[in-house]
Amino acid sequence: MADRGDVLIARRVMELVLRHQRKGQRTGGCAHTPCPDCRDAHLARVTRYVEAGEPVRFVLPAFPGKSPNAAKVLGTLPDMAERLALGFLAGLTARIRAVHAPGAEILICSDGRVFSDAVGIPDEHITAYQRETRRIVDALPEPSGIGLFNLEDVPEFAGLGHDRMRELLTERYAEPLESLRERVRAGEEVALYRAMTRFLFEDGNTPGYTGSRSALQRDARSRAYTVMQRSKAWGDLLAERFPGAVRLSIHPQPCGAEKLGIHLVDTPDSWLTPWHSVALDTGGGRYVLVKRSEAEERGAEPVLVAGRPSHYALRVPVTAAVPAPAASAA
Repeated sequence: MADRGDVLIARRVMELVLRHQRKGQRTGGCAHTPCPDCRDAHLARVTRYVEAGEPVRFVLPAFPGKSPNAAKVLGTLPDMAERLALGFLAGLTARIRAVHAPGAEILICSDGRVFSDAVGIPDEHITAYQRETRRIVDALPEPSGIGLFNLEDVPEFAGLGHDRMRELLTERYAEPLESLRERVRAGEEVALYRAMTRFLFEDGNTPGYTGSRSALQRDARSRAYTVMQRSKAWGDLLAERFPGAVRLSIHPQPCGAEKLGIHLVDTPDSWLTPWHSVALDTGGGRYVLVKRSEAEERGAEPVLVAGRPSHYALRVPVTAAVPAPAASAA
């Protein structure tokens, strides 16, 4: 039986994480934040790390690559939206370190390479996005507690071509597409399927698209299943490789689920992420995620950092030297 003191520390760790919980619209028993049911679903894993005197390990599939739709994002590389998210995660590990001295490690497992062909992002853009993400992480104050893990870091996939990596992942870990379709038709993971379809439709609905909306919708629905299939395969690979880790998600999760949804940056949309949006400085150093088109509709101006568009701001100069958020930022 776990020591009572270790359990209390594990509870405090979980409550720090749950302050930023990303919930779905119908979340069962999630009537309060922090939710005790969600906390208890992951408490045993955290307690084992605390008992062992080790950093608590979290695995977060995220930071895949920028949306290809210029109406949503500023470009193909990480910008202030990602800087804010990474700064928040580093700040979270620091707050955990204050209650559990060994701290925490959040391993960001980029899923961009997993489904880049299905979402219309060229592999070279994924490579550049991952390289810049690593540069931002390396610049965070130490110890940041942030690690990075990509498909290329899986030993048996190293050195293979990108298409072959995806083929092997699908062969070894993926659920058959027809089985996934049957589960969605039966009412399972419908919210995720609809959200994924919406993202793919929006990403494809660019000025260069010449087909009909109905054709684009059909295509988005078809590709949504592929993205979900490969995302789940990637999650299963990670569960196998990091079996004791607490699994985080950037998607809303049901109460007490095996994965815990977490917000990285303030957003009015529970599905919006840094790679489908821009950071908008609303004044006083407060940022919120919005689509690029919304920022421009609100009269916000682009802010340049090191000569490159970084984010939008309301009533500020067009060019400003904006430092990366400190790791202690909430």
